[in-house]
Amino acid sequence: MCLFPVSVLHQMSSHAEPEVLLEKVGRAGVITMNRPKVLNALNLTMIRQIYPQLKKWESDNETDIVIIKGAGDKAFCAGGDIRAVTEAGKVGDSLAQDFFREEYILNNAIGSYRKPYIALIDGITMGGGVGLSVHGRFRVATEKTLFAMPETAIGLFPDVGGGYFLPRLQGKLGLFLALTGFRLKGRDVQRAGVATHFVESKKVPCALSVQLLLFSVSCPNSVRLFSASSVEGIVKNLKTDGSEFAKKQTETLSKMSPTSLKITLKQLQAGASLSLQDVLVMEYRLSQACMRGYDFYEGVRAVLVDKDQNPKWNPSTLEEVSDQMVEQCFSSLGEKDLTL
Repeated sequence: MCLFPVSVLHQMSSHAEPEVLLEKVGRAGVITMNRPKVLNALNLTMIRQIYPQLKKWESDNETDIVIIKGAGDKAFCAGGDIRAVTEAGKVGDSLAQDFFREEYILNNAIGSYRKPYIALIDGITMGGGVGLSVHGRFRVATEKTLFAMPETAIGLFPDVGGGYFLPRLQGKLGLFLALTGFRLKGRDVQRAGVATHFVESKKVPCALSVQLLLFSVSCPNSVRLFSASSVEGIVKNLKTDGSEFAKKQTETLSKMSPTSLKITLKQLQAGASLSLQDVLVMEYRLSQACMRGYDFYEGVRAVLVDKDQNPKWNPSTLEEVSDQMVEQCFSSLGEKDLTL
């Protein structure tokens, strides 16, 4: 769902511009996320505007394609309104369920869209912004694109269908990105398979009619070092390797929530053979487990609120996170399960 450190999510005045612009340009439906001051962070109001319009355009004979983009020159969408969800979760407000549920329903609608859906990921694209783009038919990156799924740093997991698209990247690249929150930039976003096309930012307006080559990336380090069946095994591989790459990733993983790391590994292992719909059902269960837990609130405090970058995870080590604890996070919610 998240994350980019956005701290000013509630300061839009009542007479501000619409948070989402929905318009027709010829036979194209155009969605513009219009919160540039907060890097187009996604909130529930925006989701509730985008979803019905997508469904309307899908059945409209006068609409051939849908384009989604972000206002301003910094971000496509830097993630979800994580602070609002955190505050809701603390007091048992329904937003903690509604946001994830409706966001995932929107992600599924994009993944099953019957018309060409083109996301112009020109700038920061993280968490919730990835969910609005990666499941669509075309994702156009530029030299300004910055992609990441950094949720393990705040006690969460790479949701919005991360369990579907990440294990389908080449080798173990998806697992590497999921566990470490590593940032891909520019052409690397396309080479990794996250974007389908790359154009220079200044050429985006005329790029939709241009045919571009699609490259694939090989990442031998991530394949070799992230091939273990457990997080502990991955850490052991990294420590044994001793390269600068391995040392850096060992340090990165040591800062992440141990619970999030183990949930994320199991999420991607399971998601590799599931449909997008089944992945989203699984991820909704995980989101609610995080809402019931400790690390998500502590991670948001450390990264977004106090910004001391020093979360006190509980459990604090990988060894303390038992298989049973992880399994419980994947348990059915019964009648509260996500229905698609």
